Amino acid sequence: MLIPIAFALLAAASPLPACDSGAETGLTPAARTDSTLGALYASGQDYRTFLAEAKARRELWVRHTEAAVIAPDVLATARALMGRWRILVVAVDGCSDSANTLPYIARLVDQVPSLELRVVLPGPGQAVMEAHRTPDGRPATPTFVVLDPSGNDVGCLVERPAALQQLAMQARTAGTLETFARDKQKWYDADAGASVVRELVAVLQAAAAGAPRCDAPR
Repeated sequence: MLIPIAFALLAAASPLPACDSGAETGLTPAARTDSTLGALYASGQDYRTFLAEAKARRELWVRHTEAAVIAPDVLATARALMGRWRILVVAVDGCSDSANTLPYIARLVDQVPSLELRVVLPGPGQAVMEAHRTPDGRPATPTFVVLDPSGNDVGCLVERPAALQQLAMQARTAGTLETFARDKQKWYDADAGASVVRELVAVLQAAAAGAPRCDAPR
């Protein structure tokens, strides 16, 4: 579900965002008073600043940032996109899904001049997460939202890549979420960021074509 530039703030009593790690490092008690996505984006940190301040899962953040490589075909597709695009990311250092996806998206942005990225914590970004929920209805980190030059929400990617999200949904149905959580890092290590980068580039392509999409696979 895409949201307009202006959105109402949610009450501080709204549920905290979910991350399968169970970590909530960096959460603030209530959303800030940013009234537009553009203002929220402007209030965010660039990735290097966010990384420098990350304490939870620091080894994972640093390892993925240093090792991130973007497939040549995906990089070429991203560089061929028309227009300029901003990526607003709601993320937190203690979330394993954030640590396994954001470093690769940041590397993509570093290599594509038409892309920019800012990171906000779940407190300021609460309304964004509430508007872009997971398939089972949770506000979650990370949430990636693509903004056009006017600050319009023109696409999103929620929590984790589609294939891994499907495995999580199957595990939830089967009552084996504990096993999924234990094995999730192996999936991320084998994938090395390839899936999340390809999926976000597909969202960007859709936005450039005037057909916004939000990837929260069901």
